[in-house]
Amino acid sequence: MFKVGNIEISKALLLAPMEDVTDIAFRKICKEFGADVVYTEFVNSDGLIRSNKKTEKKLEITDDERPVGIQIYGGNLEPMIEAAKIVEQQNPDIIDINAGCWVKKIAGRGAGAGLLKDPCYMQTMVEKIVKAVSIPVTVKTRIGWDSNSINILEVAKRVEDAGAAALTLHCRTKVQGHSGDADWSWIQKVKEIIKIPVVLNGGVLTANDVKKAFEETNADAVMIARGAIEHPWIFREAKELLFRNSYCDVSVDERIQTAIRHLKYFREIKETRAAILQFRKYYAGYLKGLPNSKEVRIELYKQHEYAPIEDILLKYLEDLETALINEKHEEF
Repeated sequence: MFKVGNIEISKALLLAPMEDVTDIAFRKICKEFGADVVYTEFVNSDGLIRSNKKTEKKLEITDDERPVGIQIYGGNLEPMIEAAKIVEQQNPDIIDINAGCWVKKIAGRGAGAGLLKDPCYMQTMVEKIVKAVSIPVTVKTRIGWDSNSINILEVAKRVEDAGAAALTLHCRTKVQGHSGDADWSWIQKVKEIIKIPVVLNGGVLTANDVKKAFEETNADAVMIARGAIEHPWIFREAKELLFRNSYCDVSVDERIQTAIRHLKYFREIKETRAAILQFRKYYAGYLKGLPNSKEVRIELYKQHEYAPIEDILLKYLEDLETALINEKHEEF
């Protein structure tokens, strides 16, 4: 059971905080498809206390996406405490501490997964942030820096002792990044020594992965990251699989209509040209496996206005539906 503050959800599905991905538009799409809790992009504590406008923009949340968490990162104690106080003013449901980002420019300066090198310091940071705010504080981390320094059991106990409301565990080391297999066996080991909810993250790319994760590890929740980027329907499919033991495939019509709706949401938070350019990373996922999708993506990449993009996608949908009808006629 994922029980944090006023949130209490059985077999909860969480959308992971991801840089340049989990903005309001993407969170809204995932929420529509069944994400129980969503998280912002991770927010730089130093940028917050300097009142950097781009950083502050990441704090924007809406009531229709609740429960929602805001994740902060940093390696220095005082800026992290002050950043947490700033975040509290936005009234999120959760403040999450990033102790798992493996990117060199972050981990290398003691933030993100860099905190794994000093569990005592991590504990102090969590404890002081918990005391500084009234909103539940959670922590997202990894099993260790590398295969020779897996210290998650010590870290988990320290995080709980510091007052964290839950622990999310990406079941890889910092050195692994996103490569190699995630070792889910650590979830059960952690659950045996702490009482706060433990969330599984890492290696969850399909609805079947979600079901397997709950069954094999007894995790209190599953957090989905890259699996949602190309396939936001994973939340709906996973819930259908968990509670009905089967799920329906996404139709071609829903794929195209979701892409259009997502882009419309994107335009609401960004200037049109910027929205169109940044949205390009989603086409591969929305059109994955569809006939002639490569050619369609090439045409979409050439566009800088919204109307032609919608026209191209709707025409593509019409062509696909016509081809399907003709194929069925040929069968008879």
